[in-house]
Amino acid sequence: MHWCNSGCKELRVWMLHNNSGKECCWVHVLNCCKDKQENQPFPTIKVPAVVPLVCWSHERSYSFRLGNFAVDLQAAGSDGIRLTMESALTARDRVGVQDFVLLENFTSEAAFIENLRKRFKENLIYTYIGSVLVSVNPYKDLEIYSKQHMERYRGVSFYEVSPHLYAIADNSYRSLRIERKDQCILISGESGAGKTEATKKILQYYAVTCPASDQVETVKDRLLQSNPVLEAFGNAKTLRNDNSSRFGKYMDVQFDYKGAPVGGHILNYLLEKSRVVHQNHGERNFHIFYQLLEGGEDDLLRRLGLEKNPQQYHYLVKGQCARVSSISDKNDWKVVRRALSVINFNDNEVEDLLSIVASVLHLGNVQFAADEQGNAQVTTENQIKYLARLLGVEGSVLREALIHKTIIAKGEELVSPLNLEQAAYARDALAKAVYGRTFSWLVNKINKSLAYKEAECPGWRSATVLGLLDIYGFEVFQHNSFEQFCINYCNEKLQQLFIELTLKSEQEEYESEGIAWEPVQYFNNKIICDLVEEKFKGIISILDEECLRPGDATDMTFLEKLEETVKNHPHFLTHKLADQKTRKSLGREEFRLLHYAGEVTYSVTGFLDKNNDLLFRNLKETMCNSENTIINHCFERTELTDKKRPETAATQFKNSLSKLMEILMSKEPSYIRCIKPNDAKQAGRFDEVLIRHQVKYLGLMENLRVRRAGFAYRRKYEIFLQRYKSLCSETWPTWEGRPHDGVAVLVKHLGYKQEEYKMGRTKIFIRFPKTLFATEDALEIRKQSLATKIQATWRGFYWRQKFLHMKHSAITIQSWWRGTQGRRKASKKKWAVETIRRFIKGFIYRNYPRCSENEYFLDYIRYSFLMNLKRNLPKNVLDKSWPTPPPSLYEVSQLLRQLCMQNMVWSYCKRISPEWKQQLDQKVVASEMFKGKKDNYPQSVPRLFINTRLGTEEINPKVLQVLGNETIKYAVPVVKYDRKGYKARVRQLLLTQNAIFIVEEAKIKQRIDYANLTGISVSSLSDSLFVLHVRCEDNKQKGDVVLQSDHVIETLTKTAMSADKINNVNISQGSIKFTIGQGKEGIIDFTSGSELLIAKAKNGHLAVVAPRLNSR
Repeated sequence: MHWCNSGCKELRVWMLHNNSGKECCWVHVLNCCKDKQENQPFPTIKVPAVVPLVCWSHERSYSFRLGNFAVDLQAAGSDGIRLTMESALTARDRVGVQDFVLLENFTSEAAFIENLRKRFKENLIYTYIGSVLVSVNPYKDLEIYSKQHMERYRGVSFYEVSPHLYAIADNSYRSLRIERKDQCILISGESGAGKTEATKKILQYYAVTCPASDQVETVKDRLLQSNPVLEAFGNAKTLRNDNSSRFGKYMDVQFDYKGAPVGGHILNYLLEKSRVVHQNHGERNFHIFYQLLEGGEDDLLRRLGLEKNPQQYHYLVKGQCARVSSISDKNDWKVVRRALSVINFNDNEVEDLLSIVASVLHLGNVQFAADEQGNAQVTTENQIKYLARLLGVEGSVLREALIHKTIIAKGEELVSPLNLEQAAYARDALAKAVYGRTFSWLVNKINKSLAYKEAECPGWRSATVLGLLDIYGFEVFQHNSFEQFCINYCNEKLQQLFIELTLKSEQEEYESEGIAWEPVQYFNNKIICDLVEEKFKGIISILDEECLRPGDATDMTFLEKLEETVKNHPHFLTHKLADQKTRKSLGREEFRLLHYAGEVTYSVTGFLDKNNDLLFRNLKETMCNSENTIINHCFERTELTDKKRPETAATQFKNSLSKLMEILMSKEPSYIRCIKPNDAKQAGRFDEVLIRHQVKYLGLMENLRVRRAGFAYRRKYEIFLQRYKSLCSETWPTWEGRPHDGVAVLVKHLGYKQEEYKMGRTKIFIRFPKTLFATEDALEIRKQSLATKIQATWRGFYWRQKFLHMKHSAITIQSWWRGTQGRRKASKKKWAVETIRRFIKGFIYRNYPRCSENEYFLDYIRYSFLMNLKRNLPKNVLDKSWPTPPPSLYEVSQLLRQLCMQNMVWSYCKRISPEWKQQLDQKVVASEMFKGKKDNYPQSVPRLFINTRLGTEEINPKVLQVLGNETIKYAVPVVKYDRKGYKARVRQLLLTQNAIFIVEEAKIKQRIDYANLTGISVSSLSDSLFVLHVRCEDNKQKGDVVLQSDHVIETLTKTAMSADKINNVNISQGSIKFTIGQGKEGIIDFTSGSELLIAKAKNGHLAVVAPRLNSR
């Protein structure tokens, strides 16, 4: 675990397993932020494996019991995480008590609400009243429903963890498993208090924590997926809640002998059918209508004759709230479609179901107009066509049924036309009947998919059952009608059951523990239940009687009958029966009942119509002939032949409620009371007036008073002794005797007075919370000294064990290492001897053919040579070094040397660039022509040949213009010697593709085509003269050309290559003859000297003296 805030600490908790498989725990607190250089405020604590580790509290803290004292790892807000052992009294001041039974001033409603407020402010939304859970809707997501939280509450004793929905769920589940007795969880509260969410969380808890198999997983999925389907068809957006359940629901979850959910069954109560045809301002119809329009595929809506705009439908616009920001109808539609497939709906059933939903919308758009006689006529034929197709009935028959009614008088059927008001009533009644009966069919369909297949487990007794009752809480609105009357009657019955079962369980616990039961005074609301349900005299009986009697019965005649029958009842009041002062708050059409939770005023308007819930006979006949399988199933033909009048809505509800009470009485109950903190659905807002109103209507103060009538706290002796035994030296650290005797010694040491506690057979009962709080505070103080002692003892034990372990490890390692070293040394010596022996024997037989005696030696020689060769390979092609091979590898060595040289040459050639290749080509040609022949050739070898010695800027533009398109391949400055007198003149030698040009400044003095060049002569000395021999047949040529170049090797190489005269280069030893003109010849004499000298000799020859640079 790691929390980090500004100026924070880091808390590390490690759960480790030692070699014996037992757990131990490290708790370490250290500085986290790098800029804080503080000493560690708390040392590391390690809990030994022999100390039991028990988690006991999780309210914004993580507390562990280390042996016999507790360590709290508590979040400290901006102070980060600290390891605290603070006083429990301080914590109580901040977050209140987690069980209202421990309130000192338990009779004060203000103290009750203040405790709720403290806990709500700290996001602690759950609080107990004994075994009853009070839940406050936080209107935001809290991270308290993860799988880790589920595991924390799984199998843990009820009071060892902080209050939570999962604690109630787990406690009921364990009771069901251990005692094999059916359980039920009753969830109540007003709309928006979180009842539906609580039901979902409980089902999710069972889905995660219960044993699983393929069949069980299917049941789990269907149980969970039944919720979105029922919510879509039975929930709606109201002023108080965006997802308000408009029906009561009781769900049985069946568990097999392994504790796995194997089936389920749902009972529904009092669906608010009137919402189908009417909604108050700011409210919506049932979710399914909007989900279908918003999320339905275009093809589906086309088949159903629907448009996506809800404003087009009369039944959806009355509340003027078609879209809600907090509801995503499109996403919810996807969830519902997926859920329908999970709970075993086939495509035809889904199609029929959606056809009925669409038909209700079309019914709302059926309009009427009056004819001349005032009778209603249908004006929207298009809607009738859609209805006929969707409901599978004849259009003409449906039209007539909507504007006529059939009356049977004295065995004769009379058809009577309807006026506009009656036709609208018939239309709305049909819409309500179709939707209401379809909802009942839907619940039955879900029940079939959840049905427990008991035959699959023969030999085992029937599955145990855990019931979940999600039912409307007490409702008091500004205008209360028939629905509120039924709902509040239901809550009266549940309160009666709750008080009876609470008192019964208290009395049974006292009697089982042998403690005298003290009678508790409480308000018995049986008098109110009798007022509503008593035969012949109760309100429901009078209402039914008024509905059934012949004559003109109205809501006001019903009220008059009530005044006449129950006028003397102390909990009943009307305008007529009230005194002058009270009449001001009562209308003439209203009556008031004094419920257990307070006064509620009901308007009788609509009571008779809603109780009758009549559907005209001809409409029933039409629906009975429907081809829609669901409608046909909902409207049975027996209704037409059964002459017995159907039960009224109130009687049906009373009978179903009576059966529900029987179901609940047969089970072990648990209670969850849900509270809505504000009407604005805002997180963090605590409306004290609204909450006081709900605390009153939920009967929480009455519940607390009954629970506190005797003893506020009771625990088994073992648990009490385990927690507090450190407070007495006689019971610490262990008590060897009976837990009963240990607790007796402990309470005597603590100074409990006789009136503060009682000792039962298995439990201690403490009367006053202050006695328990004083004990808790003493324990908190005791923890600090125990923590220090445990730390010191453990550190000593730990370091001693660590030293002994290290010592043992060191000795073991030393022994092992010595043995290993000895074995390695002996093995190495043995190997050395064997190697030397084989080597000597191989040397002796080295000249023999390969055999077992010399193979090692020969292999070694081969290996040595190859490794030596690897280390001493030639570095380049000029490196001629090569290791001397042994005689046996001489031939191989030569092959390897050849391969190595080829590889180096290939690698070198691969790396040569085109420019460098050209350079090498020229150098090769120069070598062929001059190597060993020309004295100054060796000096030219290291010098690179240049592409040209003259740039274009050094050549006269006029020359370039004369050359035209001919590209100059090479240009070099030269000295030309005249044929007559051998006078030296500076010239430029230009080589092109086709000719050699001799240029004097801006004038081309001579052009020598390569075809006319017969040869080139040069001396073998170090001079730089050369002669270009030209054909004399060409009149344009004046004779051979004598030239001198400082780069004679480069110039001659490029000239010979350009003119393709490589083989026509003549290197003379003594003299060179050349043609001067017409039949005349000149001679150049070459002699060796100390320095270069060129001059005309007396004999008319050109004398050249050149120093010798190299001796040949």
